[in-house]
Amino acid sequence: MADIVRRGRLRKPALRRGANMLAALVAASALLLATQGVAAAASTKHANAKTSGAKANKASASRPAAREAKARTARKASAADARTAAAAAAKGAPRSKAAAASASSAALQQASSAEARLIAVYELFGRGQPRPALAKARDLVRDYPNFQLAQLVYADLLATQVPPAHAFSDATGIGRLRSDPAMADLREESRRRLQALRDRPPAGTVPSQFLALSTRSRYAIAVDASRSRLYLLENSDKGLQLVADYYVSVGKSGIGKATEGDARTPLGVYYVTSSLDPKSLRDFYGAGALPINYPNPYDVRRGKTGSGIWLHGTPPQQFSRAPLASDGCVVMANPDLKQLLRKVQIGATPVVTAPSLQWIPRPQAEKEAQTFTSAISAWKDARANGNEAQLKKFYLPDFQRSSSNNKKNTDGFSVLHDEVEYAQGKRVQFKDMSFLHWRDGDDTMVATFGEVFEGEKSGRTRRQYWLRQGSEWKLFHEEILG
Repeated sequence: MADIVRRGRLRKPALRRGANMLAALVAASALLLATQGVAAAASTKHANAKTSGAKANKASASRPAAREAKARTARKASAADARTAAAAAAKGAPRSKAAAASASSAALQQASSAEARLIAVYELFGRGQPRPALAKARDLVRDYPNFQLAQLVYADLLATQVPPAHAFSDATGIGRLRSDPAMADLREESRRRLQALRDRPPAGTVPSQFLALSTRSRYAIAVDASRSRLYLLENSDKGLQLVADYYVSVGKSGIGKATEGDARTPLGVYYVTSSLDPKSLRDFYGAGALPINYPNPYDVRRGKTGSGIWLHGTPPQQFSRAPLASDGCVVMANPDLKQLLRKVQIGATPVVTAPSLQWIPRPQAEKEAQTFTSAISAWKDARANGNEAQLKKFYLPDFQRSSSNNKKNTDGFSVLHDEVEYAQGKRVQFKDMSFLHWRDGDDTMVATFGEVFEGEKSGRTRRQYWLRQGSEWKLFHEEILG
């Protein structure tokens, strides 16, 4: 079975020879969406059907009755794991059927096409409709033959159609398959997809890092490593709104990148720096790649090393990868990445990667942004007043500056005098302000904004990195972007 899944193809003769084995793997695949209420309803329906059948056949010969008893025993044995898994997956599910349907509908609207179709298969099976589920699974693997998880679900559904009399038991084989790492990866992929689609971000909320985002940034990206999920948010006059989300893989050693080659995905606030043409890449990277600016100045300040962290696709023969599978990059299915490629803006699309996203109401984000606005306004006033001593209080001793034209860092205090001369006595307007908040022991803010002096048509764009020390914000790095 594992070999079939790895190759991304199903062979029906193999299914029939090991049908009972595959039926016992229903739990190992992904048929977990049934809530306790739905599972109970399906169980009651089946029980009523069995009771009616028993009454109708009460006068029948003993041989059919014995055969039915044998089949019933086989069905119970093969479905035991599935019921256990369904109950586990149901924990925390909506209490009412109406709420469950509403949550499911919203989730499917925001899932990618292939994933939405897979979840629809789960739902049909959970409602006790194996034949429609099988039909949808068949269409899914036809359209996405490299979708290994869908292939496994299809195999299990096929196995449920095999009469118990034509199956045989292979407990050793079942145990071997359950312990196979490839099977464990598929089970975990399924669990994370379902968790993310069941536990939706509350309406009207944003990831806590996005306090303010300029409308020049049309989209923002947030990655929740605990759910193996990438959330795409659209930015407009109404603020950030979640428009899509996708299953992703992260580093095989997990998250929290610290050194070159540690196979971990970095955590922090980043920006997309370029878009790499797939024609220039190996097939391994799929539909393309979006590098991010790891290590950012905050990473460098803490001594973190490494490079080449991308959002990229999968090889042609592989629809998706295990939740923990990359060398540190964030990896998406190619159809999902293609959607993302059409929306990102080089240098303007922020990417937050977090262990677990905290979603907060938009008014709360706006309130926190106002708190920081007072600090950056005080910095602007000190600079405009020509008070170099007062301005220096806003900088940490190891402050550095870099520019897009010159990657070499410059000692910040050597440019303070120039800053005062540059701004003194001039009225300046800040525009297109973005504030991205990051907490991981330290409290930091990444502020990006443009500035235009009175009488001028254009000016600089700055990206500043601030660190909270006590009740004060201090600058430790600044990038002049243009």
